[in-house]
Amino acid sequence: MQTRKKKVTLLYVALMLLLVCMTAGCSKQEESSEQNEPAGNDSSNTLVIGAYSVAKDAVGELLPKFQEEWKAKTGQTINFQESYEASGTQARAIVGGFEADVALLAMESDIDKLVKADLVSSDWKQTPNEGMITRSIVVLGTRSGNPLGIRDFQDLTKPGVKVLYPNPKTSGGAQWDINAIYGAGLKLSEEQEGKKDPAAAKAFLEQVHRNVESLDKSGRSSMAAFEYGVGDVIVTYENELLARIAKGVDYDIVVPKNTILIENPAVVVNKYADKHGNRELAEAFVAYLRTPEAQRIFAKHGFRSVDPDVFAQTESTFPTPEGLFDINYLGGWDEVRSTLYSKRGVWYQVLAGL
Repeated sequence: MQTRKKKVTLLYVALMLLLVCMTAGCSKQEESSEQNEPAGNDSSNTLVIGAYSVAKDAVGELLPKFQEEWKAKTGQTINFQESYEASGTQARAIVGGFEADVALLAMESDIDKLVKADLVSSDWKQTPNEGMITRSIVVLGTRSGNPLGIRDFQDLTKPGVKVLYPNPKTSGGAQWDINAIYGAGLKLSEEQEGKKDPAAAKAFLEQVHRNVESLDKSGRSSMAAFEYGVGDVIVTYENELLARIAKGVDYDIVVPKNTILIENPAVVVNKYADKHGNRELAEAFVAYLRTPEAQRIFAKHGFRSVDPDVFAQTESTFPTPEGLFDINYLGGWDEVRSTLYSKRGVWYQVLAGL
């Protein structure tokens, strides 16, 4: 009987010790968790950035510089949470609940999706350069030495020429590419017929599309496929090719006679920035993107600056095509969405072979 009581006592003591150890372990874990949390908004903030994939390298260089500037100005240490996706995918993610404080997207129409979702103010263009932070143009990239002798968009219609551009359903860059080709078709019809001929422009887009190898998710994915060896010619942003060439990749850039001016916006996502208490920080970051320092960094990564002085300093790097046009030549984004990208629009007719 005494032995049994002794065993019960020892078991009870063991259980109590186990409970004490478990409690102590939990306390240590909770303490560690608390120590890893930021000390509060007065000393640490996290700015959430949702950007289109092509901007990744430039933004990666800009963030630490803005971090230093904000620290010097306010004494606050800020951190960044970054997401890079195809522009259309990124816009849908933000509408769907990805709480970005700032959005850097490929085109105005993707910002419009945020406006319609009541995430961004409808007057977002009432800012310097109408909300744009970078510019570029649509160009053609070929293998070193341009072995197929590509000179313009017309050459993309030739038999056997393998062409790459991404999917306009997901990629803002792809929509710029399609806009450029369709617009070039309109320009050709003006030269030949004396007026814009939408039917001729559609036929021209169809001829180019027949030679497309694949439709990748984003401009960056399309560029990666080209670097892997897919295709003979890539339709892409000028800055994508300039950035690759600067890193030692041997490509030729062909600037078409008629091509489109690309303009890329950045906005504060009001609803989420206010929710996170980051409005002032988000507005300061977007303003920083327009500063000469930031614009020089964008230019380093192949973008055309929206700052007149910086562009003047770098203009020799960026030739102006004879027939350069902007989105207004196509009627503006509302018209483009209706004409090209609606369910029965030109682009979907081309895909369906209608």
